Amino acid sequence: MAKTPDLTRRDLLKTTGAVAATAAATRVAGPAIRKAKAASDQVPYAVIGTGGRGQYLLQHLTKIDSGRCVAVCDVYEPHLKKGAEAAGNNPAMYADYRELLTRKDIDAVIIATPLYEHFRVTRDALLAGKHVFCEKSLVFKPEEVHALRKLAAERPKQIIQVGLQRRYSQFYQTAKEAIDKGLIGQVTHINAQWNRNPGWTMKPFPTRQRELNWRLFREFSGGLTAELASHQIDVADWIFGSQPEFVVGVGGLDLRKDGRDVYDNIQLIFKYPKGQKMMYQAISSNRHLNLFGGTRTEFGETILGTEGTIEITVGTDREPAIAMWYYEPSPQQPSPAEQKEKAAVASATLTSTAAGRRGLPLMLSRDLVTGKESFLERELKYARMWMYRKGVMVPQEDRNPVDVQMDSFFESCRTGKKPRADLEIGLADSTMVILANLAMDEGRRVYFNEIEKMGVEPNKKG
Repeated sequence: MAKTPDLTRRDLLKTTGAVAATAAATRVAGPAIRKAKAASDQVPYAVIGTGGRGQYLLQHLTKIDSGRCVAVCDVYEPHLKKGAEAAGNNPAMYADYRELLTRKDIDAVIIATPLYEHFRVTRDALLAGKHVFCEKSLVFKPEEVHALRKLAAERPKQIIQVGLQRRYSQFYQTAKEAIDKGLIGQVTHINAQWNRNPGWTMKPFPTRQRELNWRLFREFSGGLTAELASHQIDVADWIFGSQPEFVVGVGGLDLRKDGRDVYDNIQLIFKYPKGQKMMYQAISSNRHLNLFGGTRTEFGETILGTEGTIEITVGTDREPAIAMWYYEPSPQQPSPAEQKEKAAVASATLTSTAAGRRGLPLMLSRDLVTGKESFLERELKYARMWMYRKGVMVPQEDRNPVDVQMDSFFESCRTGKKPRADLEIGLADSTMVILANLAMDEGRRVYFNEIEKMGVEPNKKG
């Protein structure tokens, strides 16, 4: 594939005058103005589970006018009250989600309960006729994979969307499209991590101590694999375009001696059908990220191809998503003298690699020059490109992927449009979480197709 050269001196001189205008526009331009929807166009929804994640989603949901929060629910009263405050519109409050589901004026539910409750609440919501957005991992146990697939097949008009927000990121979508077009050649490996320090800690609560620290106990949680790795396992499935053949891994409970029984560090290798592999790590003792020149921490992915590499992360509310690509240096050709020497020595190998390349920002579609722009639009694009490559600024997504995924969910509820992160994507992701934990616990290679026999009663096989 042809390599993309740096901007020429002529390009630079031509765009110098536009640089200041672009910088000014970048400073003052805010998010696109969104016309408020009438109440009749908004999807009435309830949030079930208003702990940390539920409150976070509600803070984002208040910025979205395609849905309207009608009710919130949590079994822990302090969380319930905080959820209602985060909603900001005086929603009805429930301690029992089953009462909430009887309301006819609620079309959809957003489930942000602890993992062990995901299936039960999702099942009951579907039976009550509601559309469902459920945070990852979608289900906790093998039998829930089969049961939810069966139930969803019986209710094809109800939407099920999973909280895998990287699927809704402009950068990840652009990276996927570029990879499919051959930007980095044949993708062979993905390295991913989510390192934190210290990560989850055992917090004191006056009541429900174990339940409120649920991420630390196996009876409630899939540990680091479910809460963190699930996002990046899904990225690998998406980029490779397939599901793994098997997984191996090592986990340990080595540092956090506070009563938890989930691993505090995990290392996993997923093998895919074409020989592709994803190497994954999550530890709780260091949060360094060896990407983007060390300017980010904790989580990100490196996608390695035969002709280049993409570094990418979804970012946080404080740090925008970012993606950089590097083209693979070509081997230097040996000099005539070296060629003669090589020919004289049987089986000799004379290889030398070129110097590494500086990373270039992955361009979003709005930054690409198509030839259809006005003169000013084209000049502004060249100016942005120059500043990206000089490190003066980096491309940024128009909207936070969390906002995009929730807006998309409400659109699917109204139109029946299939979500980007749908039921089967969620079940495949949950399956690999279950199998990866099994691989670490049993110290063996666990195959993806083992799920077909797990959690199935003998008289119900097939």
